Amino acid sequence: MDSAELIGALNDLEKEKGIDKEIIFEAIENSLISACKKNFGTSQNIKVDINRETGDVKVYAQKEIVEDVYDAFLEISLEDAREINPTYEYGDIVDIEVTPKNFGRISAQTAKQVVVQKFREAEREKLYNEYVTKEREIDTGIVQRVEGKRNVIISLGKIDAVLPFNEQIATEEYKFDDRIKVYILEVKQTTKGPQITVSRTHYELVKRLFELEVPEIFDGTVEIKNISREAGSRTKMAVYSKNPNVDAVGSCVGPNGSRVNVIVNELKGEKIDIINWSEDPKKFISEALNPSEVIAVEINKSENECGAKVVVPDNQLSLAIGKEGQNVRLAARLTGWKIDIKSESQAKLTNFVDFSNEEIFVNKSEYFEEETDFE
Repeated sequence: MDSAELIGALNDLEKEKGIDKEIIFEAIENSLISACKKNFGTSQNIKVDINRETGDVKVYAQKEIVEDVYDAFLEISLEDAREINPTYEYGDIVDIEVTPKNFGRISAQTAKQVVVQKFREAEREKLYNEYVTKEREIDTGIVQRVEGKRNVIISLGKIDAVLPFNEQIATEEYKFDDRIKVYILEVKQTTKGPQITVSRTHYELVKRLFELEVPEIFDGTVEIKNISREAGSRTKMAVYSKNPNVDAVGSCVGPNGSRVNVIVNELKGEKIDIINWSEDPKKFISEALNPSEVIAVEINKSENECGAKVVVPDNQLSLAIGKEGQNVRLAARLTGWKIDIKSESQAKLTNFVDFSNEEIFVNKSEYFEEETDFE
């Protein structure tokens, strides 16, 4: 790499990669100082200067002007200094050119190494800056391969990401060239460049998918209040409309289920329950236990926990609890309440709730009348 090539390479780097030429010039100069001391074994204070216009390299020994010279490598008399420049005074530093005859070859090799290194660093920095802004967002990737302890490598286009085993949905099979959406968990800068970790199990993957599919969520009219998820199986999502004329659940479901079905398909059949969020714990818990009906909810707030006793029809107890307790477990996570459920007949036998209290009933007109079986 001659002087003209060096200037050309630096101009290209500055234009294409946005690297300031001055930073590279300084890096080359520092590298050349080390190379000079290594190759010529000098104990002098060395300064290397590269002409910013031509790329020519010169090496200088720097000497301080003193009254009595004890070390000729580091010091110079005022008399000798003023032969170079009559304006010098004591304490000034004099640059004396000592460029070795064969230094051109060394400087060319060093410059090439520095430029290549800076180019790689710039590429890594550019990639990192591009993807670090995508943390907590979703991206579309293509499955490349499985490596290590069942980690899946996903191509995001310019860079590969790692889908660790513990972030994979157990029921999914990741095949080569499959196109999937992933949630970007973390972007780290390493010596080998950006390292990206993605997830298919994170609850916010569902949130981001709905933001893509539902304009009312994207523009803020409908807000996702909370999500509880058991990836690959079922998700419960509570939504709220800031506009009384907009149906939050309907917006998420879409005409004939078109919007939610896109997300269900992306998640390979994962069931999604969408419910209305409410400030009223009774209503919220009742909604969260869908698809089961709820007769009554008795709220119990204590210092240690927020508990709710729920009564459901006899024929819907198993539906309310769900397979292996999934439905009530997800409802509890969604609402933040510890939920205890009994059937209507069990509740009557055990005095589970106070049936004389009209306020516990979800639908007062249906379940609470003057002459009621609950009395």
